[in-house]
Amino acid sequence: MYGKAFAPEYQGALTTLSVNSSLVDVLAEGTEKLHEAERSGRPAEAARCGLAVAEAHRRLGHVADADRAWKASYRAARTAGDTAAMAWALWSGGTLARQRGAFPLAWRLLGLAAELGERGGDIVVRGYSLAGLAETGRIQGDYAAVGRLHEQLLAEARKRGEARHTVWALEGIAQMHRNTGDHDRAYALFEEAAEIAERAEDRRGHAWALRGLADILSVRDKDTEGALELLSRAEAGCRAMDLSSALAYNHKMRGNVLYRAGRHAEARDLYELALEEFRAMSEPRGEALARLGLAKSLAQLGRDRAETAAELADLARTLERSGLKHAREMVARAQEEFGPVAAVAR
Repeated sequence: MYGKAFAPEYQGALTTLSVNSSLVDVLAEGTEKLHEAERSGRPAEAARCGLAVAEAHRRLGHVADADRAWKASYRAARTAGDTAAMAWALWSGGTLARQRGAFPLAWRLLGLAAELGERGGDIVVRGYSLAGLAETGRIQGDYAAVGRLHEQLLAEARKRGEARHTVWALEGIAQMHRNTGDHDRAYALFEEAAEIAERAEDRRGHAWALRGLADILSVRDKDTEGALELLSRAEAGCRAMDLSSALAYNHKMRGNVLYRAGRHAEARDLYELALEEFRAMSEPRGEALARLGLAKSLAQLGRDRAETAAELADLARTLERSGLKHAREMVARAQEEFGPVAAVAR
């Protein structure tokens, strides 16, 4: 049985904030409480409030501000000798590094966070940090290495009745099944995640689950309108909480759904929107996926084949450097689809 979802990253004077609080509101209140703690010489409280500030900035796409905030939170925690707070700051920094595509840094920071969480006796930050490591590996496409860790974390979350973490693990496992072609298993897991998130009032988790369900409806069932309806519901949740990254991925998925339906002009417009959003928040993985969708859409709309081939080649090189294996495979398939004609054209 799962209780109501909560946000353990909202600490100190900010524990009254909801998991569904608008990130703009979290940033405003967190900044106010942070300054109060700093003025009164309470580094432990400053570290805890600074964590919420860092996370709000990160989720709003304010990369430079988020980077400064998590580092300040870590310094305050170290000054206070608060090992668990140091772990939370490192978790935030590692999550930001993954968002920016700095995967080696993400592995290092999240690994340190897990170690400090265990040393500080905070099982929640340890779990979140291990989850961060699992997600980093999954995003890079290394499913064999992190699949077991996802399952372990899911079992631990179920045992503790932590709805938010259970939803995260279900969605991660579902995404791996979707990417390896097991659409039925992926749909069942996304569906369970959506049900748990809705009962626990976890809007963020619910929005991501709806996005996953929409993807399966589009790919497996060719149900374009059903998929678009789910994405509209998810978008409403994203906007209510100012979830910039989730909203951009929603728009990118809407582009995918429209592209599969042969509505290439509409897909182009959505990919262009998503690309602009990802670039504004320095989200390289999302940017690469939006670029791929846009290149394919433009090719379908009559773009010169040589230009398409050049764009895909540049994208392939970018992904090769970043280590995003699954995305690189997607580009390779696009090169097979559009490349031979381009070679003839040259």
